[in-house]
Amino acid sequence: MTPVQIVPRGAYLNLILAALGFLITAWAWGLISPLSAYYKQTLGLTSFQQSVLVAVPVLVGSLGRIPVGALTDVLGARKVLPAIALLTILPVLALTVAGKSYPALLVTGFFLGLGGTPFAAAIPHGNGWFPPAKRGMALGVIGMGMGGTAIAALLTKPMLQIGPNAQFYLAAAVLAIYGVVAWLVLRDPPGRTVPAEPFTQRFTDAARQPMTWPLALLYAVTFGGYVSFAVYLVTYLQTAYGLEQGDASLKAAGFTLVAVVLRPPGGWLSDRVGPARVLAGCLAVVVVMAAWQAFTPALYPWATLTLLIMAGALGAGAGAVFALVAKVVPNAKIGSVTGIVGAVGGLGGFVPPLVMGAVYGAMGQYGVGLLLLSLVALAALIYTWSIRTRD
Repeated sequence: MTPVQIVPRGAYLNLILAALGFLITAWAWGLISPLSAYYKQTLGLTSFQQSVLVAVPVLVGSLGRIPVGALTDVLGARKVLPAIALLTILPVLALTVAGKSYPALLVTGFFLGLGGTPFAAAIPHGNGWFPPAKRGMALGVIGMGMGGTAIAALLTKPMLQIGPNAQFYLAAAVLAIYGVVAWLVLRDPPGRTVPAEPFTQRFTDAARQPMTWPLALLYAVTFGGYVSFAVYLVTYLQTAYGLEQGDASLKAAGFTLVAVVLRPPGGWLSDRVGPARVLAGCLAVVVVMAAWQAFTPALYPWATLTLLIMAGALGAGAGAVFALVAKVVPNAKIGSVTGIVGAVGGLGGFVPPLVMGAVYGAMGQYGVGLLLLSLVALAALIYTWSIRTRD
């Protein structure tokens, strides 16, 4: 008989606060992307320069997850999450004066990448509050924080009607409120232990875990694929289908919301039938949808349905990857392993926008980039199917 696994008192409150922290900082993290076409036009940027502008916060937010994950092991998410929220206010406010210069935008985008790092603090926090049978669901809820990029896209047009910097001021105010509330209310999981080993040893131990790098590469395909669409879809829809910025931003937000909403079900289903099986099914969908979208089908209904189905598969697949992390990684190493997996996953979102921009600049179409995504997803599917018996 399976023993009853009790959820500690306060677990759900802490889960919601951690997810909200990632949601709000991800909103800040995604502020540049919906405006990239505007910056391209006003600053006379090339398609590749526009792609770099969008990709820089993704790169920094991804690599920054490694030290943030390690720092969370030592200090706990109770301190790390509010600190990051408060520090992210600075680059958000810098956007109010950086928009007239491409170098200034790049520098601001670099520091705005801090908003993408709380994932590495929120995941071990949620993992510590819940028993193994419920961790897939819990980590899926935290993953919903990526919906912050949808908030940025949805608010771009209405906030621009108020003023050019209105969304930046709003995001800064919300970050400040969250930082104070989280500092007062957030609590570390019961029984949390502080590692005695130095960061270098913990990173080395995490890197040597047999499943760390396979999981990181699988996350690069699922989460990275989702992030690349989240930050580049506005540009893609404007260029490939001729949509104006408001419509493109709205559709990009819809893509993000579908991926975010299906991430917890991906984790929940993984708790019941096994994460590798769920991930394999999601990757199979991505293989087919990306290959079909490479032919640029009509926007209504085909491309719309294709992109939304692919969004759901990428979101549920990302939830399944972290359900797999919770199963195969020792609890004491979750923070460090999460940092590595999250960093590589984020890098998976850094590369595709650059590839798409370069492909379009060279060929005037995006088909090759989407076919590459389909092939990468196929390779990930073959590997995932080979390890399905481990969960």
